[in-house]
Amino acid sequence: MDRDLLGHLPIIVCVARHRSFAAAAAELGMSPSAVSHAVRSVEDRLGIPLFARTTRSVSLTEAGARFIGGVEPALTDIGRTVEGLTAERGEVTGLLRIATPRVVLEMALARILAMLAREHPRLTVEVRTGRPSQTQPALTARVDIVAQGFDAGIRTTRAIQQDMIATKLTGSFKTILVASRDYLDDRGTPKSIADLHQHNCIGTRIVESGAIYDWELIDGKKAIAVKTSGTALVTDGTQALSLALAGVGIAYVVEPTVRRYLREGRLKWLLPRTAVELDGLFLYYPKRASLAPKLRAFIDVAKKTLKSFE
Repeated sequence: MDRDLLGHLPIIVCVARHRSFAAAAAELGMSPSAVSHAVRSVEDRLGIPLFARTTRSVSLTEAGARFIGGVEPALTDIGRTVEGLTAERGEVTGLLRIATPRVVLEMALARILAMLAREHPRLTVEVRTGRPSQTQPALTARVDIVAQGFDAGIRTTRAIQQDMIATKLTGSFKTILVASRDYLDDRGTPKSIADLHQHNCIGTRIVESGAIYDWELIDGKKAIAVKTSGTALVTDGTQALSLALAGVGIAYVVEPTVRRYLREGRLKWLLPRTAVELDGLFLYYPKRASLAPKLRAFIDVAKKTLKSFE
């Protein structure tokens, strides 16, 4: 194996994952010109282009896709072997990349990372908060973690592909409607789903499609989608919570994120019988990653940290 070629392979894989020289350079701590030089060097040695470049995009050629398909798993296995050797000395090292909705940071992930930093100070966890899909809110949106270069993802069970291993992190929880006391004193308290149409509802715009997300509620025993309207639109549940606390209107939020405010009386839970219950949060990952020391360390710490979730 050509030593120079071998040294450039992680750069090639990073460019392929991002479909961008600039983004790969930022992740690797290199200049875009150095990344471009590495790609050209590999292509020259192989005698075949791996990427098709335009002024606006970078994509894999057919040969490039085959090359990445063979190289990326091998590099991943090498990385896991190195991490396994350090784990035998009682040290968990490396970079663990997790894809998750932003709201999960407040619900659970921040506590996990705090304990993980104390128990495994040489492990770095990179958290990427993904955007909702065109038709689904963030907690249930599907993310192809393998294609995007993540080690694992966190979602509800509805979002997990069948070929993934799933580890339960939390108990079930509900999506609920809340508003501040000031707002309710001014506008009154809704008594039914129909009353919501007379209230200022804080809407959520789905970034990729531009559509407004319909609130999923339970009407009797039937799940329904409720169109809302109001003076504010956000793209994230934490933003909706902030506006609800400020008295802007009614927010559709995940119950664990507002427990403190409900206890303190800063928010009131509205129409509790309409709340939809979700199965909980699950860490999901490919089968080949299940034995990675960094992933096992994360799971062990998560289970200890989240015992008091319910």
